[in-house]
Amino acid sequence: MLIHSHPYGYQPPQATEITPEHLFRQRRTLLQFGGGLGLLGLAPGVSSAADSQAPGSGKLQALVRQTSGVDGAQTMEKWTPYKDVTGYNNFYEFGTDKSEPAQYAHGLKTKPWEIAVEGLVRRPGKLGLDELLRLAPLEERVYRLRCVEGWSMVIPWVGYSLSALLKQFEPLGSAKFVEFTSAVDPNSMRGVRSNVLDWPYTEGLRLDEALHPLTLLALGLYGEVLPNQNGAPVRLVVPWKYGFKSAKSIVRIRLTDRMPTTAWNKAAPGEYGFYSNVNPNVDHPRWSQGTERRLGEDGLFSRKRKTLMFNGYEAQVGQLYAGMDLRRYF
Repeated sequence: MLIHSHPYGYQPPQATEITPEHLFRQRRTLLQFGGGLGLLGLAPGVSSAADSQAPGSGKLQALVRQTSGVDGAQTMEKWTPYKDVTGYNNFYEFGTDKSEPAQYAHGLKTKPWEIAVEGLVRRPGKLGLDELLRLAPLEERVYRLRCVEGWSMVIPWVGYSLSALLKQFEPLGSAKFVEFTSAVDPNSMRGVRSNVLDWPYTEGLRLDEALHPLTLLALGLYGEVLPNQNGAPVRLVVPWKYGFKSAKSIVRIRLTDRMPTTAWNKAAPGEYGFYSNVNPNVDHPRWSQGTERRLGEDGLFSRKRKTLMFNGYEAQVGQLYAGMDLRRYF
């Protein structure tokens, strides 16, 4: 299967994909993420895994347009338990230990919230959470997420392709890259008081990567609104790249004609390249990337599994890098 790498090589959503009026009106009762959504039951067809492992608050599932995934990329692998997805996190704004985000992120205020879209776009502006919810039909997509440290998860995300947002602002022909900036609040984010990274956290993608159908703007997981420690209220999910490329708690998206400087590349350029595609043939300087451990499988004693090129999404995204030296552009 081929997906054109040109930024506008696929079609925008059709009229039949627009949220039906009855769902739109229903959604208006759910704008207070912490309250109204929690009153909803799960929609028919929701996986029993979500029923058994997710707590009963903040449901988004009633708004989800059921989908089989994008271009056959949705994995059928067993979902990682909710407790692992929400209790073992890299979110250095709240601390460097994997348990600290869940412990300290509750203080982050996620409403009101706005994302500013600026730079090389014809219509710069801002979107609030209400507007993000109704921008495109929500989908549930089960994607793998692999950390550069060698562990991985399988997560049922809720969101829609980032392209739906970017196209609203009409990227200019001169735009080549997209920069993402995360929130920075010393009052609620204890980690930003340290110098472990140059805050605020920034990440970036090539424009064709950002516009690829698999690149997800995520508003939830397991049918719930995003927990704070997982990047609430809105984050990026780029399933073929290492997890740190998926910026959390996004407040700004800027289109530019130059490759943006990203947080980890700035901190350790020899270890974290701009592209950061999952590539088992390119080791981290301090460990192999050839294998990984899937969280939720017998803890630290789980069997290591072979890491897949592009995290298993080579058929969908490999052509984006045709002719590139992926050892040099790591």
